[in-house]
Amino acid sequence: MIKLLASIFIKNKDDFTNPQVRRHYGILCGAVGIILNILLFCGKLFAGFIAKSVAITADAFNNLSDAGSSIISMIGFKMAGKKPDAEHPFGHGRIEYISGLIVSMLIILMGFELASSSITNIINPEKTEFSHLSLIILCVSILVKIYMIIYNKNIGNKISSPTMKATAADSLSDVISSCVVLLTVLVTVILEKYFNTQLKFSLDGFAGLAVSIFIFYSGFSSAKETLEPLLGSVPSKELVNNIEATVMNHEQIIGIHDLIIHDYGPGRMMISLHAEVSSKNDFFEIHDVIDNIEVEIANKFSCDCVIHMDPIETDNEQLNQMKNFVKEVVQSINSELSIHDFRFVPGNTHTNLIFDIVLESSFIGKEEDLRNLICSKIKETNPEYNCVIKFDLKYV
Repeated sequence: MIKLLASIFIKNKDDFTNPQVRRHYGILCGAVGIILNILLFCGKLFAGFIAKSVAITADAFNNLSDAGSSIISMIGFKMAGKKPDAEHPFGHGRIEYISGLIVSMLIILMGFELASSSITNIINPEKTEFSHLSLIILCVSILVKIYMIIYNKNIGNKISSPTMKATAADSLSDVISSCVVLLTVLVTVILEKYFNTQLKFSLDGFAGLAVSIFIFYSGFSSAKETLEPLLGSVPSKELVNNIEATVMNHEQIIGIHDLIIHDYGPGRMMISLHAEVSSKNDFFEIHDVIDNIEVEIANKFSCDCVIHMDPIETDNEQLNQMKNFVKEVVQSINSELSIHDFRFVPGNTHTNLIFDIVLESSFIGKEEDLRNLICSKIKETNPEYNCVIKFDLKYV
């Protein structure tokens, strides 16, 4: 159904990186989610009424909250598509993350409400009534939710949407919830009707409590996934490798470092990096190469890109030997450590070795210890060597 509706309402429906296409998919899936969840709410509320089941009724209101979540998701996608303005020069893309967080909070709230009603049912149990219609409604609702999981997860992966992934996780919790409720009703009815066994406790209430715990877990997991990009998470290794490969594909580029990727919402990235080039290149020629790489990255990754040009000496044998020596010393401490922007300044009494080190996470907070260790190892070779070290955080 989603494919058919996308073909009708979304132009260039396969261009998943296009911000407008992403927004239209988000709105379309949200609208379908609202309609399906309202229908499920009405069906389950009727089933819960005729079966006198607190678990089925609670499951119905869970679907109603899902309809509210879909409305929030639609609003999030709509607002995220607003163009940059004077107050928000980087656009409004992070609103999509916020809407995903709100959906997660609603999932947690629904878990709390379900737990509360289940505990009440355990304390004051009510007899569950058997109804073929209730069982049919529960079975249909499970199939509908499985369909919602499939299309939300599929589209969410294609457009890289944490909001839709959170919605898929919510639908999964609904499937498990409905399955537990269905199993509980069946077990209770079979025991009472066919084995003439009257339970001394509310199996319905305990089933609802078990479901609420799973919903809590689902909500917290979804909240964590949507919070990470808001706090500034590490970009995917695939994205980093693709950016590095794109830059290094130009023969004038010797190396890159200080790659930073700022995420302002899906389809709204800002990338900055330092590109090492030979100091012997013509200044205007290499500047043109850098400009072309910036445009290429901007078009390829739908982002803004700024590249700082670092000229380095490539035919200074003494410099290269000194750089390799320092590199060996640094990597003898930790093979993951790397250096860049290396230069040395000889003097009458000492020689300054000036370089930057990309700091691994295990050394954060231990910079002075690392500095002293490197300096002492280098001075063991030549006491006249004086290290001037700058530490750079690793952002990718």
